[in-house]
Amino acid sequence: MIIVTGGAGFIGSNIVRGLNARGHTDILVVDDLTEGDKFVNLVDSQIADYQDKDAFRKHLDEGRLAGIEAIFHEGACSDTTERNGQYMLDNNYRYTLEVFRYCQAARVPLVYASSAAVYGAGPNYIESPEHEAPLNVYGYSKFLFDQVLRRHLDNLAAPVVGLRYFNVYGPREQHKGRMASVAFHNMNQFRAEGHVRLFGGWDGYSDGGQMRDFVYIDDVVDVNLHFLDHPQVSGIFNCGTGVAQPFNDVAQTVVNTLREHEGKEPLSLQEQIEQEFIHYIPFPEDLKGRYQSHTQADLASLRAAGYDKPFRNVQSGVAEYARALLARGQI
Repeated sequence: MIIVTGGAGFIGSNIVRGLNARGHTDILVVDDLTEGDKFVNLVDSQIADYQDKDAFRKHLDEGRLAGIEAIFHEGACSDTTERNGQYMLDNNYRYTLEVFRYCQAARVPLVYASSAAVYGAGPNYIESPEHEAPLNVYGYSKFLFDQVLRRHLDNLAAPVVGLRYFNVYGPREQHKGRMASVAFHNMNQFRAEGHVRLFGGWDGYSDGGQMRDFVYIDDVVDVNLHFLDHPQVSGIFNCGTGVAQPFNDVAQTVVNTLREHEGKEPLSLQEQIEQEFIHYIPFPEDLKGRYQSHTQADLASLRAAGYDKPFRNVQSGVAEYARALLARGQI
């Protein structure tokens, strides 16, 4: 059996689908469905069982799990604006530590979700402590467990891989609310209002010019499954495209893909701005000083670990995402 924690969430449910595509159906999904809307992410998947997060943590503590092939630990609070440190450290750090200890005792391979938030404002996004300075307690919760793994790398009983996700976008993120990707929000804004909204200039960047490493969910799943296939590898690896692109690229691709669906011609960024398809709003005060204006994954370690597949850029990934939602009638 393979366990996917956070398996009803965005990345977790896509990993379940990726495992299904390989013929894996003996999957235990662990999640918290107190807010039950996430169930829709599992309707078209095949799993063997579901378990609530609290029950799973109890079973870990009591050693009541057996026959586990691997664990993908995606369960976490991903809200970077959450300031309750007690909750964040229990849910993200302590929970991961419990999974790690079980996997080491039972000799079970573990792939867990870290985050590019550990790097803070950058400017270097290389998996090394001198480049790490999280700006919020979410980033700190991920940073803290990464340090645990580093302390054990030389004496692991089973492989452990931490993946530092950059800005992931794609299907099955609709439940994330404010924390859903800018692509998702832009698509819904354009459908509802006829335009999209981006942050105006701040931190030395022009309107919509802040840059992120946007990575498509299917590429993220491929990276996760790569480490399932290569259990001889342990460590912390960036999971991004290696290229920073401005938010304007996301908005422009959304507008042009939805216009394409309506049989209309594509427009340049300047044309979209002039025709008011893109609106810029003042940069939020509550994000100043706690916001990454530029991220770009250094992929040297990931490539050295044998992952050699190319990544989609924003223009191809966002267009694929929009067309997928259109085909399902979800926007």
